[in-house]
Amino acid sequence: MNPDYPIYIISKGRWKNPLTVKSLERMKVPYHIVIEPQEYDNYASVVDPNKIYVLPFSNLGQGSIPARNWVWDHSVSIGAKRHWILDDNIEAFNRLNRNIKPVVLTGSIFKAAEDFTDRYENVALSGFNYYSFCKSTDPVPPFYLNTRVYSCILIKNDLPYKWRGRYNEDTDLSLRVLKDGWCTILFNAFLAGKVTTMRMKGGNTDELYANDGRKKMAEALAELHPDVATVVWKFNRWHHKVDYKPFKKNKLIKSQNILIKNDINNYGMKLVEIKK
Repeated sequence: MNPDYPIYIISKGRWKNPLTVKSLERMKVPYHIVIEPQEYDNYASVVDPNKIYVLPFSNLGQGSIPARNWVWDHSVSIGAKRHWILDDNIEAFNRLNRNIKPVVLTGSIFKAAEDFTDRYENVALSGFNYYSFCKSTDPVPPFYLNTRVYSCILIKNDLPYKWRGRYNEDTDLSLRVLKDGWCTILFNAFLAGKVTTMRMKGGNTDELYANDGRKKMAEALAELHPDVATVVWKFNRWHHKVDYKPFKKNKLIKSQNILIKNDINNYGMKLVEIKK
């Protein structure tokens, strides 16, 4: 079972190891990778050219923001109600259930997340939590409501926003929709195994994170959202800290004409032991 909404992977400088492409190929999930024109030949040597979208610009020095907005506009142009936008460094996707996190080899998790999101008329963003943020030993709910959504995001297309800024664009967009009364859903039942920022070459590593980029990122977010965001030093580096408590009042509104059945639907997924 595969998703109904289009999946876009934004990528730059990572044709040698396109992790998210490899993950979706294993899962047989349809996608398009979005790249800059000067890198087409490199990517076309490792990715099916039919799955490549080439941006009409290159090296703007604005991080991923122009590519993200191009993706949003493209998904609207093809009539999609929502679209997925994924980072290019996701090693695998996982299902957290009964304290285990097996790798998923089907697109059913995307479809299940879409169906759950579409139950409600006021969900602006939803997506998968990071594998590393959900330990198998910790009790976590199937999803968190009204928090940030990073790196693997399902976006409602008719929102009155665009990606902006240069740093922490995921957090910024999450905060803007929450401040306007929308809801966000961060799934823990489905996880994205994203490589830690700055561990992989390419992407925005050199463009954004060099020369004390982490502090600049945190300061930029605090400047945009001084009411809920602050700059803190922990784990021997700078971070932003966001207070999401004010958004607990945002309540899900069930979509009209949605029938929610009481029986369990595993979307065809089953746990299978695969010998190495």
